[in-house]
Amino acid sequence: MSAASGPYDTWFRRYEPGSPGAVKLVALPHAGGSAPYFVPLARALAPELDVLCVQYPGRQERYREPVPTELRELADQVYKALVSVPVGPVVLFGHSMGAVLAYEIARRLEESGGGELLGVIASGRRAPHRYREETVHLRDDDGIIAEIRQLSGTDPGALADEDLLRMVMPALRADYRAVETYRTTPGAAPLSAPVTVLTGESDPRVSADDARAWEELTSGTFRLRSFPGGHFYLNGRPAEVTAAIRESVGAFRSAAAPTSP
Repeated sequence: MSAASGPYDTWFRRYEPGSPGAVKLVALPHAGGSAPYFVPLARALAPELDVLCVQYPGRQERYREPVPTELRELADQVYKALVSVPVGPVVLFGHSMGAVLAYEIARRLEESGGGELLGVIASGRRAPHRYREETVHLRDDDGIIAEIRQLSGTDPGALADEDLLRMVMPALRADYRAVETYRTTPGAAPLSAPVTVLTGESDPRVSADDARAWEELTSGTFRLRSFPGGHFYLNGRPAEVTAAIRESVGAFRSAAAPTSP
């Protein structure tokens, strides 16, 4: 594993190198997640794609750094790190909270022209403008752990490790606060970039209508793919998810290619 070169090495982890000139796939984890969650994905997609896994503050080697409790602040930080070097063609892929971050970072890239955004792949999250009153971040520690157990995205052994839980709980609570209190900008223009949505058929947090509502946030091509499984459907379907990402990136590249006169 190596960190991405340049001034953004605090934020991005490159576990497998991509080919020269490969499209960058920026992988944004779920609430409480960290960059290593995407190691299997990075290894499966390299070297065709240059996968940059985002490491949020407040976890692992960034444990002592403050964790933003506002999602826009976190999006600003990731965006600034991303454009601190020449970006080139990039696809944003986010799961759960990471999907909302992908949307916000995409807006910044399009508004600034700071990078060649090919598309957005949003996984396991309802469309950002589909509001729902959620207060997991206000629960006690046991209540937050119960939510994590219900979504089945964490090793049960880790949930039984009290020392580990004490270490990760501040970041986990901050992430939940950030995503639960987030609201889209009123009157924001839709993205120009195409959007692909991936979802689990039995996800208790994302209905089919919630997933399809992402189409309202883009003037580009919209695709929706569903897979057997719940909120963390991608854990049990790595080959299918990898193929869907590869297919989406290929479609994004084709759409962005200049047409012959």
